[in-house]
Amino acid sequence: MSLQAQFGLATLQGPRERNEDFARIVTPEGEAGVTHGWLLALADGVSGGSHGKEAAEAVVRNLSSDYYATPETWEVPYALDKVLGAINSWLHGQIASRREPGGMATTLTALVLRRRRYWLAHVGDSRAYLWRNGQLQQLSTDHVWDNPDMSHVLKRAMGLDQHINVDYSDGELLPGDLFVLLCDGVWEPLGEPRLLQLLQAGLEPQALANALVEQAIAGGGRDNATVVAARIDSVPQEDGLTRVEELAVLPVPKKLPSGAWLDNYEIVELVHESRATLIYRARDRHSGQQVAIKTLNGLLAHDKAAAAALLQEEWLTRRVQSHYFPQGVQEYAGGRSYLYYAMNWYDGATLQQQLDNGAHFTPADVAWMGIRLCKGLAALHRLQVLHRDIKPANVHQGRDGKLHILDLGVAVAAAEEAGAHMPGTPSFMAPELLAGERASEASEVYALGVTLYHLLTRKYPYGEIEPFQRPRFGEPAAPSRYRPDLPAWLENLLLRAVCADREQRFSTMDEMRLALERGEARPVSPPRPAPLAERNPLVLWQAIALLSMLLNMLLLYLFAIS
Repeated sequence: MSLQAQFGLATLQGPRERNEDFARIVTPEGEAGVTHGWLLALADGVSGGSHGKEAAEAVVRNLSSDYYATPETWEVPYALDKVLGAINSWLHGQIASRREPGGMATTLTALVLRRRRYWLAHVGDSRAYLWRNGQLQQLSTDHVWDNPDMSHVLKRAMGLDQHINVDYSDGELLPGDLFVLLCDGVWEPLGEPRLLQLLQAGLEPQALANALVEQAIAGGGRDNATVVAARIDSVPQEDGLTRVEELAVLPVPKKLPSGAWLDNYEIVELVHESRATLIYRARDRHSGQQVAIKTLNGLLAHDKAAAAALLQEEWLTRRVQSHYFPQGVQEYAGGRSYLYYAMNWYDGATLQQQLDNGAHFTPADVAWMGIRLCKGLAALHRLQVLHRDIKPANVHQGRDGKLHILDLGVAVAAAEEAGAHMPGTPSFMAPELLAGERASEASEVYALGVTLYHLLTRKYPYGEIEPFQRPRFGEPAAPSRYRPDLPAWLENLLLRAVCADREQRFSTMDEMRLALERGEARPVSPPRPAPLAERNPLVLWQAIALLSMLLNMLLLYLFAIS
């Protein structure tokens, strides 16, 4: 069962000279409706400015287009906030570029309905209500001054200030839910008692919207009146992408020998096998193109969570449009009869394979690789996705020298909560991850720092960490201990990247990339040493106890000879 709803939109100019409200309902079909949902937006232009109508229309129109242009990997509030921040900056900048006096400001109340949830974005004094099971709940807060004489003066609105502070909230959708967005020209003259009466009448959304605006004007309203209504008729039984649900039930293929066929692909060889997955090199029957086929190990043939994770990885692979990541291959027209996905094949080897084969990387090699890996991971982070398993085994270098970041199998949206089990390789995991905290860009910087450190030294800054081990992080070993040819600027950079104190690391991949590009011309300083109490509290207390004992002995001696 899919998300189904009915909508209504009505607006009246009322006694005003012009209608400065603007509203829109956007219900795209196909994949956009699944990934981004449906958007309802209402804006009430601030009449104190000379461009209130223009501001309201500009905000709703731009939101309606730009929101659907955001990456599918972005969480809804993050996508809305990025879009609204850019629109607000444009509105605020119009003040200086126009000859007419007055600014461009407007309220905005926007609702996104997607699968089993709703998200609300709100700024100003328009309102959003939810009518559920005979109970009325106001979802928004009026951003006006508390003083009765200033109750109509907005504290917050789009275009009012250089930086916008939008309220975000969300909740679960239930069949029968009725959402109503109202400008102040409706809720103020009607009041909640009359609003309740109309809601209890059980009108269809369009009839309800018409009745609300008409009665607001008839009841003495002196402003424009606009209403957007949506009634939820049904919600999906499961919160997931329909395509993923369809593919997850496909059988896992048995381990395939060279020459076997998997739908449209001829297996050339098995190139990687782990407890969880198998990766084959294969050839397309029609084009002859070589591809990499990834599927589950037969041991997980009935593991629904593993199947969902594999398909989530495919979903991400198709949406990360960067040449630093393998790109998904277009699905064969005949569809799939087994659980797997195909991506581009690159001749070459991972950096770990090169180390295992005796490769020696120079400081210049590692700096060059670091710059490109920073660019690739920054592209991933801009999609609000964290890799969570950066290491030499997950970086492939083609025969042409190009780098590709592999394995998005444990990648996760930055806003997603970490589970009880934190994925990753312990020796490359930041101290805060081993302590059970969520992944972040700072932990990604740490993993990349350890990766570059390991490429140079074949060692780890804090020693190798085994699974289930609880290491103590003191001061990292200087990489120049193993590589005397390492320039001081690169050593300082690596020590900053792998610092146990996340506040002293580079805050983003772009910041680390800039430091690598500047190199010796503008070297970074090494991180400050941690206090002894943090590095080794046992040694500190032993030193205090020893000093106390010596002082006591001295006092006893002085007492004895006195």
